[in-house]
Amino acid sequence: MKLLLIFAWLFSFPLNDHAQNKKDMKTSSTSETEIRNVIENYYFKGIYEGNTELLKKAFYKGALLFGDIDGVPYFKTADKYIEGVGNRVSPDKSGKDFKAVILSVDIINSIATAKLNVRMYDFNYYNFITFNSIDGEWLIVNKTLTNVHP
Repeated sequence: MKLLLIFAWLFSFPLNDHAQNKKDMKTSSTSETEIRNVIENYYFKGIYEGNTELLKKAFYKGALLFGDIDGVPYFKTADKYIEGVGNRVSPDKSGKDFKAVILSVDIINSIATAKLNVRMYDFNYYNFITFNSIDGEWLIVNKTLTNVHP
């Protein structure tokens, strides 16, 4: 009898009542367009050209980067990362192939994530980029990355 009462009590709660109901989550095609613009015109283009000014427009000043490259842990601040991009031979000038693709973008309210694949030099990077809308501007606040061998 107690078991029956427990089941009855448990099933009396709506199953779709979660902490964040999808109906309450706001997404916007305008936001996705803005995020894709940051990725394509500042992040991808900045990496390809070695253009640190474009990258500075994409990253929040306090952003952090984490990951691994061929099993070696990777950690940098956005400033150090951008400095490194400026000090290397850009993919544009190297003559090597460069292919960068947005695999997905997910947005909820003022946060977003993007999954990217960037092939450059002899690397096949997968990036997970976290954005935050700060003062009406979508900025990269975190980047995680790994190199995957085919």
